[in-house]
Order: sequence, then C-alpha cells, then structure tokens
Amino acid sequence: MKLVTVGTVAFDNIETPFGRADKVVGGAATYISLAASFFLEDQGIVSVVGEDFPTEMMAKMKAKGIDQAGLEILKGKESFFWSGKYHYDMNTRDTLETRLNVLLDLDPKLNAEYKAAPYLMLGNLDPKVQAKVLDQMDAPAMVVLDTMNFWMDSALDELKRVIKRIDILTINDSEARQLSGEHSLVKAAHMILEMGPKYLVVKKGEHGALLFSKDRVFFAPALPLEDIIDPTGAGDTFAGGFIGFLARSGDHSFNNLKRAIIVGSALASFCCEKFGVERLLEITREDIDERVNQFIELVDFDIEVVRD
Repeated sequence: MKLVTVGTVAFDNIETPFGRADKVVGGAATYISLAASFFLEDQGIVSVVGEDFPTEMMAKMKAKGIDQAGLEILKGKESFFWSGKYHYDMNTRDTLETRLNVLLDLDPKLNAEYKAAPYLMLGNLDPKVQAKVLDQMDAPAMVVLDTMNFWMDSALDELKRVIKRIDILTINDSEARQLSGEHSLVKAAHMILEMGPKYLVVKKGEHGALLFSKDRVFFAPALPLEDIIDPTGAGDTFAGGFIGFLARSGDHSFNNLKRAIIVGSALASFCCEKFGVERLLEITREDIDERVNQFIELVDFDIEVVRD
C-alpha cells in the first residue's frame, strides 16, 4: 500500500449558473483517490458511507486500484450529503444544506497494511479524526493535510496540534490568512511554516497555486478554461494529483514539489469540466500529460533585459 487517503465519500447537490446536478458522487476522499489513481495502483481509502452509496461507483474505484478495506458501510444509514450553489464568478458559493449522517460515526481503524503506508493524505475532516489516524501510522515518509475555515473557527487548538505533525499543509488563500492572522500571503506562509509543516501549498482557484518553503517560493498559474461547469472538488483533485505524483516518484525535493503542483493543477482543470467526478472517470494518463504540456507552454518564455 503506497498511499492512504482519509476523508469523506459523499453525495452532492450542485447548482451553478450553467447547470444543476442532483445527488452526484463527491466527497474529498473520492476526488483525492481518483486523481491519485493515475499515478498509483496500490492505494487505500478510509471513510464511511451508508447503504445508499452506489455499488457501481465502488466497483469503478476498485478497478482504478483503490482498495476499500478502510471504507465502512453502515447499514440502515445514509451517506454524507452536501448541497451548494455557486455564484456567477464560480469562486464563491453558498452552502444550502449539510447532512452529516454516517460521518458522525466515522471512527477510523487502520489495518496493518494501511498503517505501514509511506504516504498519508488527510482530507478535510475534524482534526480529532485526523489525529487519530496519525496515531495509528507507523512512520510515513510524507503526510499531507487539508483543512478549512470551519475547523479554524471551531477546533483551532486541535488543528494546530495536528499541523505540528505533518509535512505539507494545503489550504486556500482565505484560510491561510485566517490561520495566520496575516493579510500578506508571504507573511502568512512564514507564520504557518513556524507551526510545523515543511511546506505550505496555497490554492487560489482560477488564480493558480503557491508553494512555500522556509526560503523558497513557487507560483503556478491556473490553465485558462473555455468552459467551467462545476468547480466542486477541484481543490481535492489538485491534492490527489499532487500527492499521487510525489508517491509515484518518491522525490520530495522542492523542484519535484513544483512538478507535483503543475500535475495537480492539470488534474484540477479537468475536474471543472463536468459535474462531480464524471470527468475524472473519462480521462487517461495521456490526456493529463498533454495538459501538463499546455501548462509548460503557458509559462515558458524568453526575455532579454534591455539596459540603456
């Protein structure tokens, strides 16, 4: 087992200015593991679903090498459900409804194979659950954690204790500002890195992503898309491509993290093209390679400095 992902496997109702989709499969762990599957054939997922979760989707995930020994199915209960509506700019959204359902019963217990995994992706969850998973791991080579402003508001102390134990934190720009109390993302990054992680990835949606270490910064733009249908799960897809690429290569250098940022960005761009995980189930590794090359062309330029 190369990678273990912990997070939600869920249903979403999504409304955008360009369409609507009801009860599509979503959840952080779903997007992350599907994105990582393009680079790994041996990964596991830790989550909980109800009896209503479609067996055909579980079969599709299994066919992509996603082991489900850690996916608990609770009989007589319903899966986690989220409903949201996006504004015209597609960067802001309103949560219309959240039903925790089986998520209230998530109590992850890892088997020996999962405990020995060298890569761990902690999707957006209660920090207490994230800590419980970390407590069970043997000695992972890399731990990546995602979180959100809800946990900064309601469980900040627990969240900071978990952040001390990880290697890479991935959050968006508003969350970086909230966690640090700094408006400048550069100052925010310095403060967050002092909390424990070696690296910080700041996701900025259509404005790209930033990678910070204590002494280096890298910026990757987002690929301009002609049509954005649904941005739900794009950040989780980014994280899955990012950690999947790193786990495949085994190279944790800053330069390879830069490559992983581009790969994650390429996968996130695909995610936005259809509702839910549909696009991730269609594309191939060749499609991803072609889009990565588009990113390279986007930022490749020669410049001559002219001096008087």
